[in-house]
Amino acid sequence: MATDTLKSTTGAGGAPGGLRRLLLDNGALTALIVLVVAMSALSGDFLTADNLLNVGVQAAVTAVLAFGVTFVIVSAGIDLSVGSVAALSATVLAWSATSAGVPVFLAVLLAIATGVVCGLVNGVLISYGKLPPFIATLAMLSVARGLSLVISEGSPIAFPDSVSHLGDTLGGWLPVPVLVMIVMGLIAAFVLGRTYIGRSMYAIGGNEEAARLSGLRVKRQKLAIYAFSGVFAAVAGVVLAARLSSAQPQAADGYELDAIAAVVIGGASLAGGTGKASGTLIGALILAVLRNGLNLLNVSAFWQQVVIGVVIALAVLFDTLRRKAGATPAAAGAGGPRGRQAATYALAAVVTVAIVGATSFLHNGSSSDKPKMGLSLSTLNNPFFVQIRAGAHAEAEKRGIDLTVTDAQNDASQQANQLQNFTSSGLDAVIVNPVDSDAASNSVQAAGKADIPVVAVDRTVNDAAVDTLVASDNVAGGELAAKTVADKLGGKGKIVILQGQAGTSAARERARGFAEGLKAFPGIEVVAQQPADFDRTKGLDVMSNLLQAHPDVRGVIAANDEMALGAIKALGSKAGRSVSVVGFDGTPDGLKAVEGGTLYASVAQQPSQLGRIAVDNALKALRGEKVEQTVKVPVKVVTKENVAGFSG
Repeated sequence: MATDTLKSTTGAGGAPGGLRRLLLDNGALTALIVLVVAMSALSGDFLTADNLLNVGVQAAVTAVLAFGVTFVIVSAGIDLSVGSVAALSATVLAWSATSAGVPVFLAVLLAIATGVVCGLVNGVLISYGKLPPFIATLAMLSVARGLSLVISEGSPIAFPDSVSHLGDTLGGWLPVPVLVMIVMGLIAAFVLGRTYIGRSMYAIGGNEEAARLSGLRVKRQKLAIYAFSGVFAAVAGVVLAARLSSAQPQAADGYELDAIAAVVIGGASLAGGTGKASGTLIGALILAVLRNGLNLLNVSAFWQQVVIGVVIALAVLFDTLRRKAGATPAAAGAGGPRGRQAATYALAAVVTVAIVGATSFLHNGSSSDKPKMGLSLSTLNNPFFVQIRAGAHAEAEKRGIDLTVTDAQNDASQQANQLQNFTSSGLDAVIVNPVDSDAASNSVQAAGKADIPVVAVDRTVNDAAVDTLVASDNVAGGELAAKTVADKLGGKGKIVILQGQAGTSAARERARGFAEGLKAFPGIEVVAQQPADFDRTKGLDVMSNLLQAHPDVRGVIAANDEMALGAIKALGSKAGRSVSVVGFDGTPDGLKAVEGGTLYASVAQQPSQLGRIAVDNALKALRGEKVEQTVKVPVKVVTKENVAGFSG
């Protein structure tokens, strides 16, 4: 520490050296300023009050999670479970306040207690079980996610209205999630800088053995550290569920990586001993600004992941260079020149405002006559939704529409962020394919308040007004799939059902259709129903496992073609001969399998037609023309006999 201090003092002589030292000591802040200036210059929609508040809201959940992870990383640990713990805590709150009839105040305490218990279990496994933090928290990641699915039975649970206000705004403009983020950040800063446990974190992270020999009860301190992480995860889960008006069992999936990235970008070292709450907040804001700005610039969702990965790598590289250059480490919870730090932040704010103000003139008077629309798809990791995008793009190009497409990656929270970005950037119309029909309601309501027409495609939006719904009937399609396989088997035989991703409305509706359709065939026995998450690889694995217990199965119903194709691979030569497989969606690969005879049938939804009709209806709504409340695109059972004449 003495060496670091000496280097820092020596290099700060002249003005150029002082500026260099300022930039090195505040690398994350410098990066944030550069990003804000760049996004302001590239997009005229970025620098608006509504959009900047959106950035704050979108950073809130990641920041709160990251504050808890900061405690762990400062002490040279890791916590991979925070995303799952957040989902479990929110699920416990929603279930206890609704199904169990527990008073809301006690339900909130139960949610916080859930986070504490999960953190304590992590701490016990690490401190007393001698498990590496990576393994212990990875196990908790799986356990907490599984419990969330068990409690919710795979379906979202409506959140109590009194708690849902955490997702609202105060005075009609100040988002409550931003206030929660600020409060939790102040608590984290206080714990790290002003408490005994905070100083213990730095000591343990700096040298655990030295800390133990100094008299610190390291094992007990680690229990407290992981319990703190659990509390912050629980708060983040409640805020996230409040934004979505429902507890999603699959919520915050992968958020632990964003939280860790925010901490590292903020200047903390994974080796432990350094890190601070303000740096973590800046790291979370950098991620939020990146995602928001890239959405506004219509950058492909796939490239967004590449850009964010590069930023994380550069942040770690910069941290390494900073240390080699002798910059002041962001460690000590002990005091330091706080006045100088505050002055640095104030100077940064002034410089940012000045530069951004200058760049705003670049966008004055720039406008386009083209109608601007946004299309938020639940995922682009599925051929069905890729076809919806293709149909929408083709229609938009034909009608002279500027179409922005985003990929929610099956994350309801990420989709809420994207829809907020659409609203704040003043698009003329919005098309949404909801990850979950309940979770999209708040964002769609906000678009409605801004007088932006909204068209839902493939799935409806609950508790929110949309101008029209363009969809096939998933329940009716499920009934058709059940009837098709039952007729093929002559009304008798054992079948298995491969379900979609738990918690999604499409999976629930298709499963309901399968069940309704099979009621007319008592001779059909469903020997197993397992989720394969709409994924071909998981369909292969799940079907391979089920065949071990049920080798005499004669039929398979899959909730989409991707899982059906995985099942066909597992069945091998049985597919299309002794076992009949029926899929759903009518994707190109599925239709090829139907033509080849390995897939008996696919309930085709004509996805490219869905995209085309959605854009057409959005344009009609924008022009004030009358649109039907529901536009049904008929499903069709495609078999080998009629596949040649079918076009999706």
